[in-house]
Amino acid sequence: MLKSISAHAIRTKQQPTDHYLTRYLDRAGTVVFTVYVSISAFGLYTCVYALRKTFAAATFSDLHFAGIDYKIWLVTFQVCGYALSKFAGIKLIAEMAAKTRSKSIFAAVTIAWLSWLLFGFVDAPYNLIFLFINGLVLGLVWGMVFGFLEGRKVTEILGAALSISFIFSSGLCRTVGGYMLRYFPEKWMPFASACLFFVPLLLFLFMLDKAPRPTKSDELERTRRRPMNKIERRKFILYFLPGIILFVVAYTMLTAFRDFRDNFSAEVWMSLGYGNSPAIYTKTEVPVTLGVLVMMGAMMFVKNNKLAFMANHVMIMTGMMLIGISTFLFESDLLTPTLWMTLTGLGLYLGYVPFNSVFFDRLLATFQYAGTVGFIMYVADAFGYLGSVAVLFVKEFGNVQLSWLEFLIAVGYFISIAGTVLISGSLLYFHKKHNALVN
Repeated sequence: MLKSISAHAIRTKQQPTDHYLTRYLDRAGTVVFTVYVSISAFGLYTCVYALRKTFAAATFSDLHFAGIDYKIWLVTFQVCGYALSKFAGIKLIAEMAAKTRSKSIFAAVTIAWLSWLLFGFVDAPYNLIFLFINGLVLGLVWGMVFGFLEGRKVTEILGAALSISFIFSSGLCRTVGGYMLRYFPEKWMPFASACLFFVPLLLFLFMLDKAPRPTKSDELERTRRRPMNKIERRKFILYFLPGIILFVVAYTMLTAFRDFRDNFSAEVWMSLGYGNSPAIYTKTEVPVTLGVLVMMGAMMFVKNNKLAFMANHVMIMTGMMLIGISTFLFESDLLTPTLWMTLTGLGLYLGYVPFNSVFFDRLLATFQYAGTVGFIMYVADAFGYLGSVAVLFVKEFGNVQLSWLEFLIAVGYFISIAGTVLISGSLLYFHKKHNALVN
């Protein structure tokens, strides 16, 4: 009781103008706080993701530019903007003060929403620039949202809620986009869909902004989180360089696979005979969402930071192996297309989600390193989205004579094998480095 009062007093001193909702959450207890923040983060990023991805439900098959499918150009411009934002985020997110997060998120999503409006008004190919702008601003939002969640005793639950939002929304926004195509032309469908999500987005942003800051007990268990300047960022990279290289390359593969699967799922489903079924996206992604949520939530009960960090490595390896095994079974006619896409999605996100929620949080906690998850997350993301651009260019300009489905299968095998090797190396490196410190 005294500990709770003390934590409240400390936070009250730090936040003299607290909203009444913040004060209520500060007193309500861990369960209420966790449920409230989880719903806020999940709802917010579900809506943010819809501002980015509903256009993937369209094929733009009637449009070409320079002899290339127009959707290739759309995806490329958006991913290039996203990749550039990640490099900018290495500095911006690492140095961002907590008090500016909400306003920055609001500015980013408003620009993204307006970019779809202008995309509808401007003819091709000149509207490509608005896909670049959309990716450029939305690429910064994840790090700002996660800043509300990191460094807490319940970060696993909060991070899982945030991370599964883009799995769930990946299916939801394409389902919504598919239905909206029945009423709107392809170039106006993304803006019409974005309008459905914009007001709920603002509501969830308001809710998340009222979350209390981490307590002293949070900081004792997970290490204090603070902005990192240029010198501190350089020291961090040099200190963990071999391990960073290993997991960044693995994450780059997962990001490229995930982005390709997301952006061209409409084409893959057409190849599998599900071209006129918008509900198929949600049908395959909901089980993935639930599976990942259970696995990530279970990590909260692992109090030992090093053990949890190692377990995250194992979870990522398991996901990568599942991609390859399920693909082999599908090619052997032992899995239906729907089950195969569900299992590859589960494997993908078992590998991808830890990097976007608790992998880096546990890294800082394991080595008692005072900093911010946003910095190292954006280092990984920057190279991850460069990988996405590279995959697009290899598929379209590398004279690869494979269909979308065949290309997805080939990339899945490569990631399964190479990624497992890389993450195994990362696990061994960090295990030995930590042992060297304690011994």
